[in-house]
Amino acid sequence: MVNDKWTEDTVESLEEELRRIEEWEEDQRDLWFWEKLGRLPFALLDRMMPKVVHDWIGKVLDELGNYIQTGGQYLIDETPVMQRLAETAGRPGAFLTPEKAADLPLACLNRASEEIKASHVRFARYQGAATGLGGLFTLAADIPLLLGTSLKVIQEMALVYGYDPRIPSERAFVVHCLQFASSDIVGKRAILNRLSSWESEEGTQESVSRLEGWREVIINYGDQWGWKKLFQLVPVAGAIFGAWINQSTVEEVAEAAQMLYRKRRVLAKLEKMEETRTDAQ
Repeated sequence: MVNDKWTEDTVESLEEELRRIEEWEEDQRDLWFWEKLGRLPFALLDRMMPKVVHDWIGKVLDELGNYIQTGGQYLIDETPVMQRLAETAGRPGAFLTPEKAADLPLACLNRASEEIKASHVRFARYQGAATGLGGLFTLAADIPLLLGTSLKVIQEMALVYGYDPRIPSERAFVVHCLQFASSDIVGKRAILNRLSSWESEEGTQESVSRLEGWREVIINYGDQWGWKKLFQLVPVAGAIFGAWINQSTVEEVAEAAQMLYRKRRVLAKLEKMEETRTDAQ
């Protein structure tokens, strides 16, 4: 049995949760002024960077492509995540799978997702400070590390809410979450519209096919760093900016993944309840 502290899901509680998620979607706004202004020096930053940094960016592009196609080196092991979820559910040592996780009360899944977000945001802060100490010389290492952290936190959110990133279509959803976190308001709306039909086979196939242009995702992701990474180029002082940049980036990615996966699980639970009610009549 699940720990008694977790209240079982009801239609009313799920509909209330769905309302909060939709309010969050409406609250997504355009890039703030300084973020827009910061995109201007990105071309200059691109010219300033030495060949080693460009080589790292190229490697990241290739690694993201491998992740979408096969999972690559960024595909995570589900075991630690399921163990954490079992402990949150009050069932330490229990064997959980993503399918079993989907049946846990939503409040339990939400608590586990908050713990995951806090853990990765804290790690990103220390990582950014460490790589920021060396300024330009360690920026090349920071780029793939930040991408890896972002992909990891999204996959862990997927597992907590009962979705398996080993499935190709789910890896496509992971990249959509990454894309959502780095998009402006127009891009966010387009992604939300695309994901609204995700559960249908046609919608999944369409979204996967759209990711054939996956390089645009990471280019947009890198472009978002424009003015932020300029500050991180300064040795020692870059540690302060690096900590803030990486923390805010991972926090945005984690929140986007948390809300998008939560919405999928809420809708799935509501659909299951409706089917049960219909069968009982």
